[in-house]
Amino acid sequence: MLDAEFFRRWMTATAAAVDREAERLTALDSPIGDADHGSNLQRGFTAVTAALEKEDPQSPGAVLTLAGRQLISTVGGASGPLYGTLLRRTGKALGDAGEVSESEFSQALRAGVDAVMALGGAAPGDKTMIDALVPALDALGDGFTAARAAAEEGALATTPLQARKGRASYLGERSIGHQDPGATSSALLIAGLAEANGE
Repeated sequence: MLDAEFFRRWMTATAAAVDREAERLTALDSPIGDADHGSNLQRGFTAVTAALEKEDPQSPGAVLTLAGRQLISTVGGASGPLYGTLLRRTGKALGDAGEVSESEFSQALRAGVDAVMALGGAAPGDKTMIDALVPALDALGDGFTAARAAAEEGALATTPLQARKGRASYLGERSIGHQDPGATSSALLIAGLAEANGE
């Protein structure tokens, strides 16, 4: 069973990964976006870890709802609302339970990803964060390590795609050949699950 402490570790692991990879995320964002994806997410997840220490939420749902709220209020651009929606909707789906099973978490995360797709209008193949999140969801039944591998493969697979959503879509064919920064940061988020679970 997964408790609030697990979800706190997940957010902390993700924050550390975003911190480490911020420059790479911004470099990926440079040719096809605003060149601020890494710095924006870094600011957001720093605020998330600070809020978790201060407020100490006691349930998995409360951890994710708080994290999502922080991202929406501190991250500029599109990634704040998208990541914020992902975590808030997942947290809301988990409800007030003190512990959740992996399958309950998987269902809740699917609700979160569905909310992101509804908000951004993106589908798999559009060269967005969805291209990492959907394969991760599909692999989650086989565990967090499998989900991490699927998310990383999904992010790499965005390189030959032409962007159909977001800032990169304005570039048309010039977006081809660049790995999507949102899919790359989403893979970091999923990798954080495996790390939080000691995998």
